[in-house]
Amino acid sequence: MSIKNYLFSSESVSEGHPDKLADRISDRILDVFLTRDPDARVACETMLADQCVVIAGEFKTCRIEDFQAVREAAVTLVREVLEDTGYDDGNTGIDPNRCEVQVRFNGQSQDINQGVDRNDGVLGAGDQGLMFGYACDETPELMPSPIMFAHRLMRRQAEVRRDGTLSWLRPDAKAQVTFRYVNGYPAEIEAVVLSTQHTDEVGLNDLRDAVEEHIIDHVVSHDIRSEDFRTLINPTGRFVTGGPKGDVGLTGRKIIVDTYGGSAPHGGGAFSGKDPSKVDRSAAYMARFLAKQVVARGWARRAQVQLAYAIGIAEPVSFAVETFGTESDPKSDLVQELSTEFDLRPEGIIEMLDLKRPIYYPTAAYGHFGRSDVPLPWEAV
Repeated sequence: MSIKNYLFSSESVSEGHPDKLADRISDRILDVFLTRDPDARVACETMLADQCVVIAGEFKTCRIEDFQAVREAAVTLVREVLEDTGYDDGNTGIDPNRCEVQVRFNGQSQDINQGVDRNDGVLGAGDQGLMFGYACDETPELMPSPIMFAHRLMRRQAEVRRDGTLSWLRPDAKAQVTFRYVNGYPAEIEAVVLSTQHTDEVGLNDLRDAVEEHIIDHVVSHDIRSEDFRTLINPTGRFVTGGPKGDVGLTGRKIIVDTYGGSAPHGGGAFSGKDPSKVDRSAAYMARFLAKQVVARGWARRAQVQLAYAIGIAEPVSFAVETFGTESDPKSDLVQELSTEFDLRPEGIIEMLDLKRPIYYPTAAYGHFGRSDVPLPWEAV
């Protein structure tokens, strides 16, 4: 394989995948907290297994009654998310009305809080960590092509499931798209892998034909397919048992799906269930925002931004920009340019991107970046 000519694959998972279901529940809880108290501190984790959902975490609100109100509403919120995702009963993967829901909410540790809500009034970083942002000129969204096509396949799966076109589909699904890159740019699609949960009544051949026609053909036009293009639809065959009945779901296990599909490094911190004082979330959004500015302004065709923080400290401990030799002016100091223009302290990020709002539930499926269906401030140019 040469440096510039290669195959690259990215995957996406549906909103009904067990891990994404956990992310959706965690972000739904977060949004309700922020609706009641924009300054709430939230770290919500969810686990689903068969007919059991456990939501747990550490929380802090200005008024104790806000904390108590969300805790009391948590069971109802879980059931609403399950229904919204398309799980109707135990046969689909989890029964929203009969499943057991355990709530384990605790107050935020004072040891952590003293570093975030500091005595001097400065907002410190909620944890140590490193975050990456990425942008490139491969798509109008300034995102890598493989992950964007994988997300489109999963969106289409949900669309034809919900509108009744393929009524035998169920919520759990995964897609993987392989692009051939020529001279460093995506040239054609080599393969699509798509596995989707379904009812017991549909035959495998009928399922494959319908998925090919109504999902893959709808997303992957023939002019972008290679001569050797192939599809692998439910390659193991039957996929009736899905959702939490088929596999345990946990918050934060799809961080590559959430970001750039493997086209850029990842610092390891998940997003869902975390309020914006956690730099795992807010600084990752800021890193994407900065990378997108670099590409959108024509400073480079490809940009990767890294930020790193220490818990309780406001200023980042490091800030780097990599343009992979695609910059328009090799002499420019992009770190200096961006540092001068933008405040990279947590409080500055939160204020500029207006992150204390209940905007997170829609991000818990189909990626946090490159979105045009919801007005996400870090996607602004």
